[in-house]
Amino acid sequence: MVAVIQRVLESSVEVDSEVVGKINQGLLVLLGIDELDTEADADWLAQKIINLRIFSDEEGKMNRSVNEINGNVLVISQFTLIADYAKGNRPSFIRAARPEKAVPFYEHFLFRMNQITINNIEKGIFGADMKVRLVNDGPVTLVFNSQSKK
Repeated sequence: MVAVIQRVLESSVEVDSEVVGKINQGLLVLLGIDELDTEADADWLAQKIINLRIFSDEEGKMNRSVNEINGNVLVISQFTLIADYAKGNRPSFIRAARPEKAVPFYEHFLFRMNQITINNIEKGIFGADMKVRLVNDGPVTLVFNSQSKK
């Protein structure tokens, strides 16, 4: 799994001009699922994201997790994160998990996030054409790959 995590002041996602997920301060997670991913990847990534200490403490140092600031999380599926762009100028998405595998992994990831956090987890609609809005805080943006544990 590949995740782009952004610290946000607010974020929302719309499908067909309807807001389907919205958070205030917290994390926006763009999530791509690879054909090789396992539930262990989802578990590792969920734990890593919820425990990330990227929110400021009283001294202005990044030392608090989303739980510690009572923040929320918005998770958006994004297969384009699994792009292979080594050849030519058109990305290949052959490594992205097909929906029959990706949907259960996406749901498992959301389930694990809900188990770990004390706060709200919002989500987009898997496979939908979504419009994502955010006010990036910092900006602070991190990229994780569960297969390399980076």
